[in-house]
Amino acid sequence: MELFSILVVDDEEDFVETLVNRLKKRTIDAVGVLSGEDALELLGKREFDVVILDIKMPGGMDGIETLKEIKKIQPLAEVILLTGHASVESSIEGMRLGAFDYVLKPIKLEELFPKVAQAFEKKDVHNQKIRSAKIKQSLRYW
Repeated sequence: MELFSILVVDDEEDFVETLVNRLKKRTIDAVGVLSGEDALELLGKREFDVVILDIKMPGGMDGIETLKEIKKIQPLAEVILLTGHASVESSIEGMRLGAFDYVLKPIKLEELFPKVAQAFEKKDVHNQKIRSAKIKQSLRYW
């Protein structure tokens, strides 16, 4: 049984494959894509709890542009940014745009996984509040 879903977005195919495989071994529904455009297409089709997103990606969309669009499509998805030392400023901008956190590359999985767990917990709290509000609304006296 899979606990929750993660989308990994990075242009480094080996990294995406390795991370997705390690997450799946932990019974997590993990999917990987190699571009921001592919991520947005997938996010339009299904929901993810957490997105692990590289900031520096070649091509049409970088990670910051992708983050802006993710928050339009799935505002409750928690996004963890992956960044190199040279782009810490971009990570701070990403935090202002709604990212949950950022981690420096190269990343050790024992550092990434606790952040993923925290991001999922935050999303779960949001979902519980929404569910509670819907229940109260449904049971309100008129």
